[in-house]
Amino acid sequence: MSYIIAVNAHILADTGANCVCKNQTDVGICSNETEYLICQNEVRRDLVTATAAVAGFSSILFGFLTNLPVALAPGMGLNAYFTYQVVGVRGTGSIPYGLALTAVFVEGFIFILLAITGMRHWLVKIVPGTLKTASGVGIGLFLTLVGMSYGNGIGLVTGSVSTPLAIGGCPPEDLYRGECPNNIMQSHKMWLGIFGGLLTAWLMAFRVKSAIIIGIAIVSILSWPRNTSLTYFPHTDEGDSRFEFFKKIADFHPIQHTLGAQEWDLSGGNGAKFAIAVFTFLYVDIIDCTATLYSMARFCNKVDEKDGDFPRSTLAYCTDAACISFGSLLGCSPVTVFVESGAGIAEGGRTGLTAIITGICFLVSIFFAPIFASIPPWATGCTLILVGCLMIRQVVAVNWGYIGDALPSFVTICFIPFSYSVAYGLIAGIFVYTVINSLIWIVMFVSGGELEPWEYNRKEYWTWKPAGRKPWLFRVFTKGQYWAEERLHLKKDGSDVRSIQRQSATESEEKPLEDRFSAASVSMPPRAALL
Repeated sequence: MSYIIAVNAHILADTGANCVCKNQTDVGICSNETEYLICQNEVRRDLVTATAAVAGFSSILFGFLTNLPVALAPGMGLNAYFTYQVVGVRGTGSIPYGLALTAVFVEGFIFILLAITGMRHWLVKIVPGTLKTASGVGIGLFLTLVGMSYGNGIGLVTGSVSTPLAIGGCPPEDLYRGECPNNIMQSHKMWLGIFGGLLTAWLMAFRVKSAIIIGIAIVSILSWPRNTSLTYFPHTDEGDSRFEFFKKIADFHPIQHTLGAQEWDLSGGNGAKFAIAVFTFLYVDIIDCTATLYSMARFCNKVDEKDGDFPRSTLAYCTDAACISFGSLLGCSPVTVFVESGAGIAEGGRTGLTAIITGICFLVSIFFAPIFASIPPWATGCTLILVGCLMIRQVVAVNWGYIGDALPSFVTICFIPFSYSVAYGLIAGIFVYTVINSLIWIVMFVSGGELEPWEYNRKEYWTWKPAGRKPWLFRVFTKGQYWAEERLHLKKDGSDVRSIQRQSATESEEKPLEDRFSAASVSMPPRAALL
């Protein structure tokens, strides 16, 4: 997980935070302003400290409150969406950096409310499973595109006048307005990044632990000597500033630019864009957190097979949401559960002590900010590509057998990377799904079921009704009288009528746990699918 310190700082620093670009009309000019670049380097150092602090605090709190071996940190995918779609490179996006942090802050509190009331579960259920899977694939492609581009990647692809994308790989000093006019594929830094990615993949093939960290470390070490074509510390004002900070090795860097940078001004047409950002952060967080938490809980045998839930689930979601709001105060994109927690579980971690130790390691890394801030983007670019590769593997779980599921999923997968927006990808997929399946339903309804689409029997089941254990707030309001048993009554014509009779809390407590679950079988399926 430690790779997130450098990768997250690199990605979020592309926003420029509150650094001022004197020439806002030309992004290319800003990349040549020494004062702006020095400020951006300071922001990157701030975000190294912020990322380590947020990951450390969140993991310790989560482990202490939930007793689950799961660690938290600013999530991959959402940080790219935060940077390249919401705020934009050097602040050229839809809303300013401070307002985007406010959206993250507000989203955390909404997440808490949804978790307490049980709406979180319903919101996850209402989106078809094939679209949720497709969104993960799309985010994987999104990260891959970021890892291949300049700024936070190896610089393999770039923009072009005649085509949306073109082959890149020219030395950074040859870039002109984000394009490679000449010297294509001749960047030594790009080839070093590719070497690091191939080395990492080779180590992963042999299940070497910390393969990603080893790859990043080797590329970074080769990039630190100053008088080479690979150096991250060129003899410029920006390079000198980086090198002076790097020489400190161990040092505490206080957060100067991103701490408490929230803005609350929704005027000037920012209201609608702010709402879209909140919605996207919220929904992706809900899906990501729910899926990952459930997977990790099942991995460590914490899931109750009778109701498909795990202990302290509501508290776990609320803790994650609170950490989201806390992270925004330090300038970070949304915090989420990391699937890399499975490594600790595989080594025998079964309690919150695993998460607490992980958090302590993150807090210790705060004092090595000069090292983490000096990791070049071509060292982390292939990491993004590899993470994208891991995420795209779930494409086989998309329901390709029925056009009503396949086309919306395909649209979602394509729109996320090509529109550079997770939000637009989800919206496009849901829109296509709704239109196609509504038209199919109308035809079937009018024809009385005589006209049925080809392979309709392969359509993925969908329902808006949530399954699983009732939210704890519901149980409080009903004073524990939520367990139900089924009574069968007969009409005069002999047909049966099913009615629900509430049991008292006392009667429920007197029964063994197995009998109580059996009594609740009407309102709660025996093995409820979480997603």
